[in-house]
Amino acid sequence: MRIERKDYMNTLIGLKDKNLIKVLTGVRRSGKSTVMQMFREYLLAEDVADSQILFLNFEDFENRKWYNDFEGLYYYIINQLDLSKKCYVFLDEVQQVKEFERLVDGLYVKPNIDIFITGSNAYLLSSELGTLLTGRYIAIHILPFSFKEFLLTQNNISRTDLLFAKYIDTGGMPGIFDLPDNLVQNYIQEVVHNIIQKDVLVRNKWRNEDHFNKTTSFLFDSIGSIISSKKITNYLTNNNKLAISHNTVANYIDALVESFMFYKVKRYDLRGKGILQTQEKYYTVDLGLKKCFLGDRINLDLGHNLENIVYLELLRRGNQINIGKADDTEIDFVIRKPNGEREYIQVAWTTKDKSTFEREIRPFELIKDFNRRILLTTDVEPVTTFKGIQKINVIDWLLEN
Repeated sequence: MRIERKDYMNTLIGLKDKNLIKVLTGVRRSGKSTVMQMFREYLLAEDVADSQILFLNFEDFENRKWYNDFEGLYYYIINQLDLSKKCYVFLDEVQQVKEFERLVDGLYVKPNIDIFITGSNAYLLSSELGTLLTGRYIAIHILPFSFKEFLLTQNNISRTDLLFAKYIDTGGMPGIFDLPDNLVQNYIQEVVHNIIQKDVLVRNKWRNEDHFNKTTSFLFDSIGSIISSKKITNYLTNNNKLAISHNTVANYIDALVESFMFYKVKRYDLRGKGILQTQEKYYTVDLGLKKCFLGDRINLDLGHNLENIVYLELLRRGNQINIGKADDTEIDFVIRKPNGEREYIQVAWTTKDKSTFEREIRPFELIKDFNRRILLTTDVEPVTTFKGIQKINVIDWLLEN
């Protein structure tokens, strides 16, 4: 099933013919290739000729011949195009090509070429490409389906509460919506295997997959909690009897973030007005991956699962995101919106219990500024305001424009 990803398409249309390399990044199978194909179809519909478009996927077997021949690939691309007109080159999973940075740089300086590339690892931008092309590229981060996009895959959306429960359970990896329910987990397991093998173990030349998987499981089990590599090392050493070092665990976590399986969120001291350099939180790119590692145990952690969904939506909306620290309390998200405004957001599954409600709003009361404060829950009730704090149903918030 293919749905139009309007936000990403509008971004690419707005960047068309701008003198920038468009870099689509994101976890494997999040839909990067599909978004590029959609944009290619848009160009054809705008009367751009086939001779002006070239699309190469470097995970296709027939394109492996270029892995060690970026110069030959460069001349192949040039000879396929009518460079008397504006041309569009799409290079999918380009990091497979050795010295791809030089290939992209060579194409960039050629007149009449608009370049679009994808990669499933942050290495794409942290490599020489980031140095060689500083100021000449723009990154567009592709995430799995949002809840709004998820609803477009469903035949009947009259009960969004039930569909939201399904979304939490399955996640939003685009490939699952072409499959019967009994094959979804098999598909996600294969996606996870590919990420771990191709983007982590092989690239870093690591052989101890068991130690890596146990570290990954711990990280999934700690979503939304303050965590450190030292804490994980102590747990694996004492509880799992693994001989594993603090540095190894730290490298594993960095690799998981670099492969876009996880996102690291730093804490912001609301008193000192600065970023804290220790005890970050981690959120996963998709809750379906969490279920792959933890099974039905994920249903025991509904509050943190909801927090994860809110984090991803904030990311989709282009916000800068931190965790807020106020004295001995915490605000789930302190965000800086694209327009520069700041907002404070707390997330709780339910606050119908008075003591829970008071606990969730207490951190808001320690903030001395007048920026917007939002409490997101699954409680079904009209938007209410208490001491300047808006309580909003999370499904309504996810579906707002």
